[in-house]
Amino acid sequence: KETTGSLCTSIVPGRNKPKSFTGEIPWVTTPDITARYIPTKEQELFVSEAEMQECGGKLVPVSSVIMAAVGDLGLVAINSKPIMLNQQLHAFVPKSKITTEFLAYWLATQQQYMFTRASQTTIPYLNKANCESIPVLVPPLNEQQKIAQILSTWDKAITTTEQLLINSQQQKKALMQQLLTGAHPSKPRLLDDNGQRFSGEWEFKTISQMGKVLSGGTPDTNSAEYWDGSINWLTPTDVTALKSRFVEETARKISSEGVKNSSAKLLPAGSLMVCTRATIGALAISTSEICTNQGFKNIVPGKGFDVNFIYYLLLNNIKEFVRKASGSTFLEISKKDFENVKLLCPELQEQQKIATVLTAADNEITQLQQKLDQLKQEKKALMQQLLTGKRRVKVEEVA
Repeated sequence: KETTGSLCTSIVPGRNKPKSFTGEIPWVTTPDITARYIPTKEQELFVSEAEMQECGGKLVPVSSVIMAAVGDLGLVAINSKPIMLNQQLHAFVPKSKITTEFLAYWLATQQQYMFTRASQTTIPYLNKANCESIPVLVPPLNEQQKIAQILSTWDKAITTTEQLLINSQQQKKALMQQLLTGAHPSKPRLLDDNGQRFSGEWEFKTISQMGKVLSGGTPDTNSAEYWDGSINWLTPTDVTALKSRFVEETARKISSEGVKNSSAKLLPAGSLMVCTRATIGALAISTSEICTNQGFKNIVPGKGFDVNFIYYLLLNNIKEFVRKASGSTFLEISKKDFENVKLLCPELQEQQKIATVLTAADNEITQLQQKLDQLKQEKKALMQQLLTGKRRVKVEEVA
């Protein structure tokens, strides 16, 4: 093991924020570290050499490792241009014994160590001495290069998948705008079962016309017999933690007695639960019988309405629910206001077709998110093996 002090030159940021930004030297802050290499195309602030000297800044040479030393400890990047740092970042300029890429990967794994060394004020902070004390387990130079090459392969796959995910999310958003905002000559309609484009008029429907609206409730928490039963009991926290639009299990369950002795209502499978308090507009569809707490207004779809279509329709109109919310302690929509929200709806068959298209878009997003999560887990496991010496690589190995 060696410390970064013997492997690198440490550059501390300037004393003050520049008074003006009129030059060509990127002034980098922690929010600017959004990719492995900086500055990115989104870089906004630039200083002149005179402005840098005036505020006590220093020019960080190319191929240094930039690290957050305040708050988000261990966030790292490599600079592809000379830059100036703000006070929350430090830079390491590697010497001949260590490569920039390897050091960046190593520092990204040392968050736990950094937090143990950080000054515990309002937010954790590493000073220059703390940063230089970070130990680095250093393999031979050619092995460092091979390790960085292997890990960069995972980084490229992660970046590619992230971009695919962003593209899919944008495509879904565009589809929702196209398919859920009513019939219009400029918007092509979907095809019905006979291969003909839908042509019927969309009509405004209140939520109360779409189905029966039921509120939720909470059984007495002091009555043990009301809790730990077999009936799912949904809270907003359950919904915000969902990976899809369906809820199958909840963190807490209630008993039949809990349902009977509270304002909670037993909802059938295929009901739509809508948060109308605090996290307004969060939605979920039940796959089995379920109850909710009082933070929800729940829709049991009526004849002529598809629950998946209603889900996407409401999702596309969250702003309307937020606009109708009121309250001093927290925002909430009353049952009456919720029921009276009017939205454009087509006939059932077109609802189902629209829901099918948007479900396919959701499935693609889910698959990409799962792939991304898997790649990140694989990279993390690989880093644990390669950066601790548990798994050695041969220079002649092909990555």
